[in-house]
Formats: sequence, C-alpha cells, structure tokens
Amino acid sequence: MTYEMPRPRVCWTTRVAVAALVASLTIGFAEPADAQLAPLATNEETTAIEVSARWLDSYQRGTSGTKSFGRLEFRGGLVLTSKDERFGGFSGLIIAPDGRRILAVTDQGHWLSAEISYAGAAPSGLKQARMGPILGLDGRPLRRKRDADAEEIALLSGTLENGVALVAFERNHRLVRHAIVDGALGRANGVVILPADARRMKGNSGLEAVTVLRGGPYRGRILAFAEDFRDKDGHHTGWLFGMGQPPRLAFKDIGDFALTGAAALDDGSVLMLERRFRMAEGVSMRLRHIPADELKPGHVIEGETLILSDMNYEIDNMEAVAVHKAPGGETVVTLMSDDNFNPFIQRNLLLQFTLHPPGRTTKSP
Repeated sequence: MTYEMPRPRVCWTTRVAVAALVASLTIGFAEPADAQLAPLATNEETTAIEVSARWLDSYQRGTSGTKSFGRLEFRGGLVLTSKDERFGGFSGLIIAPDGRRILAVTDQGHWLSAEISYAGAAPSGLKQARMGPILGLDGRPLRRKRDADAEEIALLSGTLENGVALVAFERNHRLVRHAIVDGALGRANGVVILPADARRMKGNSGLEAVTVLRGGPYRGRILAFAEDFRDKDGHHTGWLFGMGQPPRLAFKDIGDFALTGAAALDDGSVLMLERRFRMAEGVSMRLRHIPADELKPGHVIEGETLILSDMNYEIDNMEAVAVHKAPGGETVVTLMSDDNFNPFIQRNLLLQFTLHPPGRTTKSP
C-alpha cells in the first residue's frame, strides 16, 4: 500500500504538518489501478546503477552509542540514494544466507540486485547494483500500475544467483513464480492459485507479508498474509499454501497496524513487520516474532513484540524484512523502507539488527 510519510529530519510540528498534507493528497487522489506507468528516460533493460549510502550509527534519534532494544541489537543502517529514477519504492527483500547479496522489488515494477559492503559488523554501502524491469509471463515489462505493484518477494528454491523466487503483487492480486538467473529476476513462469476469499482483498491492501517456512511442521509451505484484510473478529487474514485448499490463518491486530513484510527463521518461526501511519503522529513500526507452534489454523497468532518504534527512531515507511546468519553465527535482521519515490520527505533505509535468543538481551554502553 502507498502511504507517504514525512521525512523524519525536521521538527515534530513540521513533520506532522507535512504528513497531513501528503497523506491527504495520497488518500484523496489515489492513482487509478489501470494507470500506465510513466515511461523511463533510461532503457528498460537491466543496467548497472550507482548507489550512494550515508551511514547511521544510532537507531534512536538524539542518542549516541545506544545499541540495545530488548532482544534486538542495532548493528548499523544506511540511507540509500541513487540518481537512477527507478531507484526507490522498495517493498520486498530477500538476502543471501551470508548477508552479502540482496534482491529487492519495487512497487513500480522493478527489481534491484546488489551486494552489501560491511565495515566490521555494520553495513557500509551497496556495490555492483543492477536494476531491471519485472517481466510478465509474456517476457515483457509490466506496464500498468495494477499489474506492476510488487509488494513482497520470497525465495522458493535455489539461491540469489540461480533459483526461483515468488513475487506478491497487489491491486491485481497474485503470487507469481520468477526464475532468478545470474542474480537477476527473470521472467514469470507460473502463478500460485489464490483461494476464492482472497478475491475480497482491497485493491491497495493485498498480499504483503509472504515467506517460505524454513522449519517446523509446515516446512516448505508458503505463508502469506494480506496487508489489511480482516476477519469477522478484526484479525488479519492469511493462508498456508501447499496443503491442498489453503487453510486460513488469523493474526491478532494490536493497535490497528498493517502487515508489510515477513521473514522465516530456521527454527520454523517467523518475523512479522508491521506499519501504522496517522496524521497526528506520523509513522510507527513494529516487529513481532511468531514461534513455530503458533503458526497453525484455528489459532489466533499473536507472538512477541520485539520492537515498537515511532518517529523518534530512524524509521520510514518500513515494508521489507529479511534474515541471514553473520559469520559468528548470530541471526541478523535486515529492514528496508519504501520512500514512495518521494525523496524530498522520505528515505530508502536499510537497517540491520542482531536478533538474540529469547530471554537474552544486551546492555548498551
């Protein structure tokens, strides 16, 4: 879903005023679902791009050295920019097991492939970055907004060099398989059939939290939740694919957040990324950890809140989450934001945290 938020680098009253103005424009004049995307000045083939990065050494604004946030420990972050007009709108992310390579999709129908550089444990930049169009079943770039609105990507098999990815689209709701060839997202080669009740998802609130379970009783199954599709009790609706007729799942709503991303861990548990935008307060972000034994039909999933952040923290429109293992074996969580192609008041962020086991936290210096 497209929400435009104030860039959190100005005073609070200015942020709220800008948020109200931008939100009113976004909500009041939504882009038609069948709008044609504007032609690009650059060609539509895969091209190398330059990405600049500004380092963030603190997650909480106005502090220096604060690293610990419960089970999460901030490793570092980046503000990413590029002169390439395709760069932005990142809504889905997968990362290689060693954390070196990423593949992301944008809600304007493009993909980004790049390698993360590190300075010690902290990310320091993106290199060898390439972008290209997401291709349909006919091998052509997706032109209409309703077809090109990619909101999530998950790895089905193989690697980020050569494998198979699953891309979730909203507006024209669908789950599409794409080949990954030499690190690039290739043409679509099949679709996952959605259950009949998924047709009732709102156009701009479709499948955004999609991942392939890595462990537990449903290992290998596709977990997919809509951004904002409620059942009669107000819970978020999702499905488990790969079990015949996909059974429905219920995820407890807390505070009227939307679901924007999901990432599976090796033990069968899942991280769920959530976002809320209100004119009076700006944007908030929450990350919940869902144990494997909660992921089952007939049970209201709630999990554990790992972090809840407002605009006093280095966040924006957080829409993507991925997980990998650091050289020391620790679990690393990577978050990415969607700037809605509005670089004057929003940012493309890449943030990384260490996720410590339950019952273990760290103390900041």
